[in-house]
Amino acid sequence: MATASSNVTFKFNQVEGDLFSCPETESLAHCISEDIRMGKGIAVLFKKKFGRVDELKAMKRKTGELAVLRVGKRFVYNLITKPKANDKPTYDTLRASLKEMKKHCVRYNVTSVSMPCIGCGLDRLNWEEVSTMICETFSDTGMTITVYQFPPKTKT
Repeated sequence: MATASSNVTFKFNQVEGDLFSCPETESLAHCISEDIRMGKGIAVLFKKKFGRVDELKAMKRKTGELAVLRVGKRFVYNLITKPKANDKPTYDTLRASLKEMKKHCVRYNVTSVSMPCIGCGLDRLNWEEVSTMICETFSDTGMTITVYQFPPKTKT
């Protein structure tokens, strides 16, 4: 934990909007499976926008690890949270991937990461628990994590 004298200020923001509208200097994060299917949810958009699936597969990362792409001035963090696309992650596998992301961010001086509500769409984890886990993992960094949520759909 950061102490009062440490000058470390972690920021956690939740905003409504399109994740891909964030500044191109911010790194991005989302969850995928070891098999790198990326066939549902926001992973489909990451696959369309950044491609390089063969490169991700060649990394041979396992559950609880991280597959990282450098795209311009940012990193794209693919958190490997489950073995197969139709599996569900656990809080432990998500936590392990977040810790790996934190190590990478610290090593490469990444100061801001934007992400969706990771693990909580198709993967069905509880956002309150996941957001607490993110804050606990990054609390001793000076990073800013911004979570993008789509605005609620209005009934017509």
